[in-house]
Amino acid sequence: MTSPPAALSPFASDDAIAAIGRGLLDRTLPKEAWTHAAHFAATFWLLRTRPDMDLPREMPGLIRAYNLALGGTNTDSSGYHETITQASIRAARAMLAEHPSRPLPAICAALMASPFGRSDWLLTYWTRPVLFSVAARREWCAPDIRDLPF
Repeated sequence: MTSPPAALSPFASDDAIAAIGRGLLDRTLPKEAWTHAAHFAATFWLLRTRPDMDLPREMPGLIRAYNLALGGTNTDSSGYHETITQASIRAARAMLAEHPSRPLPAICAALMASPFGRSDWLLTYWTRPVLFSVAARREWCAPDIRDLPF
């Protein structure tokens, strides 16, 4: 993973990232703000500020509750997706480990500028049929193309 200038960050400040994380926790983040970058921003914020949380275990419930609070569903075809969530937590954790003291906007920028910032990054590791299967939505499915680098 590489580190681009902080100016490329989709978030202007630590406070902006904290607002995403808090909005997920208290289920007040507007649906349109729950973007690909916001998923990672919330994950970075939770990993850094909530060491008391076991994020791989607790994030599923947070996202499911958030989806329901905004009128969404968590079904076999929409809403929460276990494999995507767990892979994304792994990517975020690796980026934080690589840049432990950098501000969160810079870390988010680095991830978003890397291949992991692409919304289709998972298709480098999973075939579409496996990644978008009901099984992968319900539980962790290991990559079927190549192992994750973290």
